[in-house]
Amino acid sequence: MTPIEIGRRGEEAAAAYLERQGMVIVDRNWRNGRGEIDIIAMDGEELVVCEVKTRASTSAGQPEESVSVAKQRRLVRLAEAYIAASGLSDLSVRFDVVSIVVLCEDRALLRHHRAAFALA
Repeated sequence: MTPIEIGRRGEEAAAAYLERQGMVIVDRNWRNGRGEIDIIAMDGEELVVCEVKTRASTSAGQPEESVSVAKQRRLVRLAEAYIAASGLSDLSVRFDVVSIVVLCEDRALLRHHRAAFALA
């Protein structure tokens, strides 16, 4: 499986998991000229911006460890752009990270980090 396929499968698994948790997926792979938000969902009255990190192994560390401060800042800017474009400025925003480690073809370890970081 290529890294792109692993990432795609991870995002599918993350979206399915979030829906099972009662969230409503609003958008996926939302892009502007500065980057992409993997998943945007509603959790009740809260807008959730979710970064998905999927890895085939933990040899380079846990997937969530790759969400650096620079990546967090970029996600905040992207979320601000999304909110401005969609007119959702009256909602509170939460930033989650879903970390997935593929164990074998049909098994993976998923961790959901709610409120992994905040607007600065």
